[in-house]
Amino acid sequence: MSRGFYIGRFQPYHNGHQSVLERIARTADEIVIGVGSAQVSHTVANPFTAGERVLMLTRSLEDLDCPFYVIPIEDVQRNALWVAHVRSMTPPFDTVYSSNPLVMQLFAEAGVDVQSPDMYERLTHSGTVIRQRMLGGEPWEHLVPPAVVDVIREIHGVERLQRIAGSD
Repeated sequence: MSRGFYIGRFQPYHNGHQSVLERIARTADEIVIGVGSAQVSHTVANPFTAGERVLMLTRSLEDLDCPFYVIPIEDVQRNALWVAHVRSMTPPFDTVYSSNPLVMQLFAEAGVDVQSPDMYERLTHSGTVIRQRMLGGEPWEHLVPPAVVDVIREIHGVERLQRIAGSD
């Protein structure tokens, strides 16, 4: 039984994340998905709560042909302890999938197999670009799975982001 680990902030979860998880599902028996920076929300860079991000992921992955677990993981402000913190919050896993240099380095130092999946259209499929499009009133819905559009509309996420970004 192989279990992969994939972590991201998912602010919001988008088609690039979906593509990576679909590829991981072809090689792993199960996937542990860490919702990073779980304690942060209601900022321009992190507008969505951990629970909202869990909802985005869970609904988007309903048809994934691989069992998965979505686990919020709060930040620890000491990188040397971060891998142990992640391991304490998740089921055991064999392989970490990440393109984040720090994540890759920390897990490699801990002796974990690290794979760097190809990113899907990284220039347009990034949370930063999607949030900027939301703020600018530009179309963003095509960059995320339909379930994420539904969640963001349900929670009035665009309006929240626009209010947070406003000035007094």
